[in-house]
Amino acid sequence: MYTNDDAQRVLETNEQDYRTAYRRDYARLIHSPSFRRLQGKTQLYPGIESDFFRNRLTHSLEVAQISKTIGNFINNNFLSDNEKEPINLDICEFAGVAHDLGHPPFGHQGEEALDECMRDNGGFEGNAQTLRILSKLEKKEKSEILGNDSEFRFGLNLTYRSLASILKYDNEIPVKYNDRKDSEKNKAIKGYYSLERDLVETIKEKVVGEKFEGIFKTVECQIMDIADDIAYSTYDLEDGFKAGFYHPTAFFSYPENVFVNVAQKVEKALKKDENIKKKTFSPDEVKEILLTVFSNVYNYESIGLQLAEDEKGNHYIAIPKGVTQEAMLSNIVNTVSRGSKSVAEDGYIRNAFTSDLINGAINDVKFILNEKHPSLSKVFLEESSRIRVEVLKNFTYESQILSPRLKIAEFRGKEIVKEIFKVLSQDEGWRLMPSDYQTIHNHFKSKANKLRCICDYISGMTDKYAIEFYGRLKSENPETIFKPF
Repeated sequence: MYTNDDAQRVLETNEQDYRTAYRRDYARLIHSPSFRRLQGKTQLYPGIESDFFRNRLTHSLEVAQISKTIGNFINNNFLSDNEKEPINLDICEFAGVAHDLGHPPFGHQGEEALDECMRDNGGFEGNAQTLRILSKLEKKEKSEILGNDSEFRFGLNLTYRSLASILKYDNEIPVKYNDRKDSEKNKAIKGYYSLERDLVETIKEKVVGEKFEGIFKTVECQIMDIADDIAYSTYDLEDGFKAGFYHPTAFFSYPENVFVNVAQKVEKALKKDENIKKKTFSPDEVKEILLTVFSNVYNYESIGLQLAEDEKGNHYIAIPKGVTQEAMLSNIVNTVSRGSKSVAEDGYIRNAFTSDLINGAINDVKFILNEKHPSLSKVFLEESSRIRVEVLKNFTYESQILSPRLKIAEFRGKEIVKEIFKVLSQDEGWRLMPSDYQTIHNHFKSKANKLRCICDYISGMTDKYAIEFYGRLKSENPETIFKPF
């Protein structure tokens, strides 16, 4: 599963006997400014609205914990044979903590804004930025910016296997907008920047042990990806419950187009997944999944109904003798309403609900060992569990992220990011950046590299930092000049 090449770094370092190279990577990450800044980046709902809401940092910690648990589950259930090397849990944890480092302020709208600003200079995408932060932008090792547009920065100088754990998309983002496929021109392309091409090739060779031509995604990266989906599909739902933005019974009052859009997104995901046999999905199936997930709320026994059987052996739900339809209808409405409200408002019930969803998904993880390239072994969710996660994830997206409540804030965030970029990229705009960014900016000769430097600076901003910076540029009552940036 692991070789000495996995633990190599770009810069050789004296390793320590009391901790592994991978544990050292984890330590470097959690002590980095980029990790701390995640606390100021929104996950779903703005943190200023409630201390309960998750941010990118708490989300990353949850993904790291789920990743480590999945790794443990695989080791105990699929790799318990003494001849099989277990999955390294430190790398799983690292991948979970690191996976969102590259997200800019204001989430996907910030990502979209920076991609539009950089569309003819390599684009912008959160996962690509994560690799760039870890391998170049962080300041762990002393590095040098050379003349003639060349540079040699080392970031946190991590092991190749740890860097591989966050390479979710083995795809180089086109430098020029016109080189993008038509289907990719209106969104950020998932992958890595052309600037990191050589590094990615080195990572592949070190991890696989030879020049590799297939789709590259390590076992730890797959585990992190699954953990991210599990956390996203469960905890974002919980945040909405706690805020009172919705409750289970309200789900079925959404317009039909919400269920249609969810079904289309789920079907698209299923068609891409070689481990899933089912390739079609309907709006009615979305509703069935939601009913199943909240089965305790709609449990016929708690309502007072009975499971009966006809002469042919078919089961149906029946009203008990002596109970009128009017009385039963009243009981159904009251019981379901109370149950739905309790899931949304009762912390004990809500925690039990999320815990059951997460444990159920983890227990449905499957593993297939790749004998030739163990590092690229397959990890995936059992079909029914994968479908459930996709439904919840996309339902949250369609019902909340695309709702007017959040779209207004996101639209404003996109406007802020684009305006900051516009100002900084003007003739003397670079003077508004911190001194270290000014130094890097002025060492570069090409416009593309100067713009990439500006993009790096903006993408590292927290939501609050971006708002304050924008305020200094545009507000009639800006922050004091004595507050440093």
